[in-house]
Amino acid sequence: MSLSLPILWLIIGCALVTLIPRIIPFLFVKKLTLPDVVLKWLSFIPVCILTALVIQSVLSVDETGFVFDQTVLIVLIPTILIAIFTKSLSITVIVGVGLMAVTRVFFSL
Repeated sequence: MSLSLPILWLIIGCALVTLIPRIIPFLFVKKLTLPDVVLKWLSFIPVCILTALVIQSVLSVDETGFVFDQTVLIVLIPTILIAIFTKSLSITVIVGVGLMAVTRVFFSL
């Protein structure tokens, strides 16, 4: 695969469009002291995003209604238990990805 100049400019432009909205808020908020209520509210955002991503992968909608993806559900339960008992994001992610890989190998046969 070759890289032409227009494609390079496109990649650089996409990188800037992705980075600018993520960096500019930090530059503005870095010098401010936020109220405790705002900091508490901001602490819930990662949990909400993660929950939305997990629910989106477990549930889908078709013409009959809500459908559960059994392979994801089989992996989700032990992964949640690992997260509760270890309270380690790294261990939870490693176990979840490993279990999902093993589950997909066995269910795709």
